[in-house]
This record gives sequence, structure tokens and C-alpha cells, in this order.
Amino acid sequence: MTATEQMTAAGKPPQIVEMDWDPITRIIGNLGIYTKIDFANRRVTECHSTSSLFRGYSVFMKGKDPRDAGFITSRICGICGDNHTTCSVYAQNMAYGIANPPMAEWIINLGEAAEYLFDHTIFQDNLVFVDFCEAMVRQTNPGVLARAEATAAPHAGVHGMRTIADIMRALNPFEGALYNEALRVSRITREMFCLMEGRHVHPSTVYPGGVGTMPEPTVFTDYLSRLLEIIDFVKKAVVLNDDLFDFWYDALPGYEEVGRRRVLLGCWGAFQDPSVVDYRYENMTDWGRAMYVTPGIVVDGKLLTTDLVTINLGIRILLGSSFYRDWTNEEPFVERDPLGNPVDIRHPWNQTTFPEPQKRDFGDRYSWVMSPRWLDERSGEHLALDTGGGPFARLYTTALAGLVDTPYVKARDGEVRISLPRGRSLPETELRWSPPAWSNAIERDRARVYFVAYAAAMALHFLEQAMDRMRSGDTRTFTDFEVPDETIGCGFHEAVRGVLSHHMVVRDGKIANYHPYPPTPWNGSPRDSFGTPGPYEDAVQNMPIFEENGPESFKGVDVMRAVRSFDPCLPCGVHMYLGGGRTLRTVHSPMFGASHG
Repeated sequence: MTATEQMTAAGKPPQIVEMDWDPITRIIGNLGIYTKIDFANRRVTECHSTSSLFRGYSVFMKGKDPRDAGFITSRICGICGDNHTTCSVYAQNMAYGIANPPMAEWIINLGEAAEYLFDHTIFQDNLVFVDFCEAMVRQTNPGVLARAEATAAPHAGVHGMRTIADIMRALNPFEGALYNEALRVSRITREMFCLMEGRHVHPSTVYPGGVGTMPEPTVFTDYLSRLLEIIDFVKKAVVLNDDLFDFWYDALPGYEEVGRRRVLLGCWGAFQDPSVVDYRYENMTDWGRAMYVTPGIVVDGKLLTTDLVTINLGIRILLGSSFYRDWTNEEPFVERDPLGNPVDIRHPWNQTTFPEPQKRDFGDRYSWVMSPRWLDERSGEHLALDTGGGPFARLYTTALAGLVDTPYVKARDGEVRISLPRGRSLPETELRWSPPAWSNAIERDRARVYFVAYAAAMALHFLEQAMDRMRSGDTRTFTDFEVPDETIGCGFHEAVRGVLSHHMVVRDGKIANYHPYPPTPWNGSPRDSFGTPGPYEDAVQNMPIFEENGPESFKGVDVMRAVRSFDPCLPCGVHMYLGGGRTLRTVHSPMFGASHG
């Protein structure tokens, strides 16, 4: 329904129009963004994020053999299924009291590094950048395109594109050089992944206790040759992104407010250090801090903690605006953690899922997504943490913690330094990322390509470690185990788009409770029981609109940039609806990127 209201307020008399994007289909459910936009004052006045699909993994996992958890939970997502498998393995290792052999850890790290390279590249260059390509900008901001034609690209000598408009043309779907090059790189990185984890995206060689991949010289050299083939692409991509995003700030003063929210970031860490990790909960503080991506929580630019035990105990699952009945009167599964700390009834270990389907009501309940929050005991506030799309939080926590120190990646002096070796055409390159002034759409997108460089650099380190161990004769990749009758476990990892945790309770040798929490519930949650908006809602609500079109031909590209900056899994199609289900304009089609008419 379209509603135009005239109200007295500062600025021009408001012209409020309801505009809905639904479905913005995702692999993990169906995402809808419902807004009210004041076209007179060019601002979003209200935003609700909804999901119309109930998945129910926490329901049907009960009673299953816990050894199957990794294979089942990988099907939660058709994009980052391996991240779920890995996280499940971490949780199971804790529950079974075992650790992977060092070689197995290096192989898993190599597989996960390849997944980051694959997914971040294809999402950034083939999906996010459709919103910044020449075909889209010509329709939404022709004034910006005209300026781009006359603006030289500062790093043209590296990436080979003379003007900012040339960069935009390179991003055009199916026609642009960068768009097509990214597709080629995605094939190479997927091959790298399969060398380590067997099958993309549901691994066939990763399970509790280790891996089935045989550590042979050809496996590692095949991986290395592919990695070196894309090194120069990564170097070019970083400076190309910088050129485009820096131009955007200059061309549209105030654009830093698009998708901006308070700096509330969570990262659960990635890439285990085999010399430290033993998966014992009692030692989780130490092996968490030894990860090659440092876990942490950042509030208003300050690092609160890097302790996975503290992070774990602070997780709360709130309901508020979601379609579920509360479980707080149920008997808890876990009253104390292995260190004796009390575990809250709203913690994932104690959650019971009671779905209650009902009509969507933005004044009450309107989404199948619950509202994960993290309790800041200093303030008593339940923080609506976001992941910054994954890379933003990962780089932020790692930079501030200053714990990562490898030949290729170092975190020191509040920044991350990434060293990439000489490639076929470009020399050895050092890249540096430090926390920017804003947590907004552009900086989430910018961080993504820097983390591609981070993953490539770490993969070089993992390769060297794995090959050294192979040469020493230690090729063991599996630890045998038995499933205890009663046990608990938790795993922490970074899915491509952010924080991922799996919490498992085993009774009588079967799964009694299992709750995976990927980044989408954290980022896409609705208003919680305290009335706090979820990150998508918070980032879009009250943001300015820079698109030059009026309501009749409005594409909502600024809103889409804000939402997409969180990497809400892969977008299949986006339609705008105005009125009773009438499609006003197709913004993205499943295959063809930007609409041309």
C-alpha cells in the first residue's frame, strides 16, 4: 500500500511513502525489507527486516547421532556449508574430548581460506558491485556517473583502468572485465577448496577428529599454483576498491551515513593454531586467542574482550518480534559450564524452539528470525552486535588485539598488515587496514576485499606449515574417539559473512539439544524484547537517500547497498513492491544483475 502523509516537522513537509523489498531471497530464508521513506527530506524514516521461512534445524537435530551433526548442519546453507561443518567439528571435538592432529588443522585452515577467497570475491564483484556498476549508476545517479567520467583513477597504474567510470563499466554484469575475471577467480578458488575439503560446499572429508584428505606433495603444490595465479588479481582488486569507494565519498558528501550504525561488532575467530588448540573448554581462552583471526567484541571502537569463554557466556537469545513461544519455564539443559560459571536460560545451550506461526504484524511479531544479543555486563545492555558482513569485524578485532604475528599477516599498532608475494606482473605488496571513522555500508564493503588479501596471505603461511610437517614425516590426519553418553560442546568459527557458533548437548549418546547460530540471525534480527532494532533495521532506518529518482521510478539502490554490505547470504532476486503486491521495478533479477529499463 502506498501512503503519502503530510506532517509538521523540521525541514520540508514530509512525503512519506511505504516501499517494500520482498522477497530479497536468501539461501538462509527469505529476507524482506519494509520501509517508510520521506521523499521530501530524502530519508528513510522506518525499517523492518523480516524472514518468512522457518528452517527448524534445532528441532529435527534432536535424537540424531552426534557424529552426523557436521554433515546435517552443512545443509543449513548452500553457500557456506563448509563453515557449518567446520564449526560443528569444533563443537564435537570439545564434546568428545579430542583434538585434530596438526596436519588436519592445517588442511582445514587451507580449505576455509579458499572458501573466504571464493565467496568474498564472487559476492563483492558479481553481486555487491552490481549496485555500483555503470549500468546501475546511469539509472540512479547520472550526475555521479558524469563526474566519474572526468575523474582519473589514482591507482590506474596497478589495475589498468584510467577513470572511475572505466571501473564502473568493468563491473557491468556479463560485459565488464572485472565481473568476468571474478568469475574465473571463483572457479580457481573453488578448486583450491576441493583439494582440501573434497566437495564444495558440503565437505566430504571433514569430520570430528580430523580429515580424510591425504597430505601428499601434489595436493599442496596444486593448491599453491592456483593461489599464486590469483595473487595479482587480489592486489588489483584492493586498490580498485579503494579508488571507487574514495570517489564515492567525494562525489556524494554525506554518503558515510548510508548504512551507518554504532560500532557494535562481534567476531568469533577463525583458523586454529594446531600448537595451541586442544578444544578443551577449560583452555578455550588461550586457544581462542591463538586463532589466526582474533575473536573479540568491539563497542564504540574499543575492544571489550578477546576471551571466548566470556563471549560464550554473554550470548542471549531474545524473542521480542519473532514467531516463537518462550522457553524460560523449561528445565535448563546446562546450568553451569565446565569452569563452573552459571549458564543463562537464554543461552543457546538451554534454548528450546517452540514455533508459533501467525500473521505478520510490525507492531508485534513479524519475523522467523530470533534476536541474538550479547549481554554487556558493564552496562547491563543487550547489544545488537553485527558482523560487519564478516570481514569488517574480523579485521577490526584482529587489528585492536594485536595478537596475530605471521610472516604474511601481522596485527600491530592498531592495524593489520598484509604481505603478498610477487606475482606474474606485480611486485611484492604490503597492504594495511586500520579501523575507519565509520561502521557503514562502504567500509563493510571495503573491508571485504582486504580480507580476501588476508585469507590469501594466511593460506601461504598454512601451506608452508603443512608442507614442513609433511616433510618431517608427520602425515597423521585423524584421531579416533568414542561418543560419551552425556557431554556438551561448543564451537566458534567465522562463516564467510560473520560469527558462527554451534552448541550441542548429548544425552544417552544422542543429541538432546543443538543450536547453530550463523551470522544472519545476528545481522537480520527483528526488534527484540527491549525494542532494540536488529542491525539491518538500525543501519537503514534514518539513513539519507542519495538516489536521484523520485517515488515513481525509485530503485532503492542506497537501501540495497546498506543491506548488501552485511553480505546477507547470496541474493537471488530483488523486487520492489508498491501497493497490493504490484511490482514497481525489478532492481535485481536472479541472473542478469542490473535491469536496463
